[in-house]
Amino acid sequence: MRSATAETSEWTGNDGIPASRRGGTRGPAGAWFAGLLLLGVSVVLGCRIADTDAITPVPQLLAFLPWLLAPTGVALAFAALSRWRVGLVWGVAALAVIAWYIEPYGKTREPGGVPVAEVRVLTANVEYGKATDELVEAVGKQRPDFVFVQECESTCEKTLEQAFGKSGKNEKDEENEKDAKGGYPYRQAVESATSGGSDGSVILSRHPLKPAKGIPATMGMPGAVADVDGQEIRLQLAHPMPPLPSDLGTWRKELSALRDYAAANAARPTVVAGDFNATQDHAAFRRILDTGFMDGARLTGDTRAPSWPALTTPVFGAQIDHVLVSRGFSATRTRFLDLADTDHRALVVDLTLYKNV
Repeated sequence: MRSATAETSEWTGNDGIPASRRGGTRGPAGAWFAGLLLLGVSVVLGCRIADTDAITPVPQLLAFLPWLLAPTGVALAFAALSRWRVGLVWGVAALAVIAWYIEPYGKTREPGGVPVAEVRVLTANVEYGKATDELVEAVGKQRPDFVFVQECESTCEKTLEQAFGKSGKNEKDEENEKDAKGGYPYRQAVESATSGGSDGSVILSRHPLKPAKGIPATMGMPGAVADVDGQEIRLQLAHPMPPLPSDLGTWRKELSALRDYAAANAARPTVVAGDFNATQDHAAFRRILDTGFMDGARLTGDTRAPSWPALTTPVFGAQIDHVLVSRGFSATRTRFLDLADTDHRALVVDLTLYKNV
């Protein structure tokens, strides 16, 4: 027969406090807090699993999917302190799903044939033209073959003309500008009508350009065809609207237009570069990759290197600036450049074009 003391100890513990009250309300409160965190994380992960960008705030949170590790870790800690077994299992499962999706999306291919051209691409969002001077300096140091500039309003356009010259009217004028102005006499642009706005985009080139139909977009997405030592390379600047709550429809529509362009040009040497306002965790961006295009940063092992917001990179951020290439390309090097006065890092990718002979 058990003693009264043993019976009391079983229900109260050695300290005399009832087991149901040990820890006060910390247990239930901690479990509720962990549950709320895990619920929010699970909604975002559920949309990622379902291959949808859903509605606000999911598209905005998907951009930072790897960072969901932080609230999940906090939830696990509170679940452990609260001795909430369901929360522990839930949290571990969420961590596993996040880890799975942190891996680079899609497959890469090694192009066959022989190398026929090497080009360097630089893309930069200069934030309402404020970082144009920094861009000019970066172009002088990096010497890219093609420069894709987003948010290049009227002041930005004038600065680029002063630095690199304006497209000549004939071959002689173009050669003179190439010698005198730094080697970018060719350009294709959607001009901005204002100063200090986000509209306006420019493609600069060392190589002759032929105009090509761009993609209609709110902020301007010009296109061109470059002649690189006899090889035609199609160029398309990307700058869809950001996924603001009021602009989600436009964001999806303009990314869908980029997807259609990629599908139509997957078999031709093509470069699509710019500020996509999307990461590999957005379904609308993955559909572009599903056409066969490859991300230059992925090819060089820099998939998760953040490009925005510049204030917190490279510690925290998302990679929304990309250089995408069709199947005939390989990438050998990727660099992210810090430019003053813009919320984006510039992206430089070295590419090699192969051709079957």
